Amino acid sequence: MTSLELTLLYLLAAVLGVVGCRSLKLPPMLGYLIAGVLIGPHALALAQNSEGVRHLGEFGVVFLMFAIGLEFSLPKLRAMRRHVFGLGLLQVLLTLGLGTLGSLFLSVLAPTLWKMGWQTALALSGAMAMSSTAIVVKLMAERLELESEHGKRVMGVLLFQDLAVVPLLVLIPALSSPPNQLLAELGVAMLKAGALVALLLVGGQRVMRWWLTLVARRKSDELFMLNLLLITLGLAWLTETAGLSLALGAFIAGMLVSETEYKHQVEIDIRPFHDVLLGLFFITIGMMLDWHIVLERWGLVLVLLLMPVLLKLTLVTVLAHKLGATAGVSLRTGLYLAQAGEFGFVLLSLALEHKLLSPELTAPILAAMVLSMLATPFLIQYSN
Repeated sequence: MTSLELTLLYLLAAVLGVVGCRSLKLPPMLGYLIAGVLIGPHALALAQNSEGVRHLGEFGVVFLMFAIGLEFSLPKLRAMRRHVFGLGLLQVLLTLGLGTLGSLFLSVLAPTLWKMGWQTALALSGAMAMSSTAIVVKLMAERLELESEHGKRVMGVLLFQDLAVVPLLVLIPALSSPPNQLLAELGVAMLKAGALVALLLVGGQRVMRWWLTLVARRKSDELFMLNLLLITLGLAWLTETAGLSLALGAFIAGMLVSETEYKHQVEIDIRPFHDVLLGLFFITIGMMLDWHIVLERWGLVLVLLLMPVLLKLTLVTVLAHKLGATAGVSLRTGLYLAQAGEFGFVLLSLALEHKLLSPELTAPILAAMVLSMLATPFLIQYSN
């Protein structure tokens, strides 16, 4: 299949998937996932060579992190600090702790099915701590629930999860080091990340404002757009060259731009790239789902689907209630955050890339994550 034919196939699958989901009043992201499953090598096998589109999917993650960085204004974090650094912080830390212990316990209980060290268990629990910002925010916006009591709590937790991705992007590659070098590698990675972030945030804001003002004075939309792409991809390349990750650089680029007066213009300009490339990322995730594994190891997939969903549902509900929410608001907050998230896939891919996770375990974990996301619109729709 030629590159043009492959591109046309992806575009056709994306269009049909989104049209189908919009007709059923479901988020477009589910359309991309289902399209990926259907055209992937494990279903209709229409697309075998997905390397080029996988790279486009990676750009989708870069622009997602850039958009997340744009959202991280200090006044917004200050206004939502009770939900972000209260409920959000506790949810991520407890999910990391309980998820790691649960994985290790399962490893002892069923070593033939689930054998792993604490490094892999920690990487997996990091992926498990994430919920789907793309799906949940879209559904809440359509249901006019963003300013509701549970909506504010859900947004606070999602904001902290997005923030927690940054240290996890540094931590997971370091976990793949040999045990005797682990602490040294982790220390070096944290120092590099800290130095780079400090350098960019201390002097970067002034330089960014000066540069964007200079570009805006030329009164050229094309020039402004080209500069945005250059800044985002340039900083992503810089952090990857420093041995960190593409996504971290894009996040920093978003944070730097958010402190300038061009923030709203940038959000409008970057939106089409962000949505289309993120859609391609979801298609590539759907293509990774092997239905043969789901059928052969359905017991393990079911356990991996139910355990994280029930853990997060219970944990968030209890925490929200302890922090002053009513029983109804707490339960609804738990239901909205119980699923896997797009950053879970990013962290899972990173763990696989650094050989923390075996391909045999990746397939059932991936299947469980995709199924939890497919179930989310129905959980939210019928939460009343």
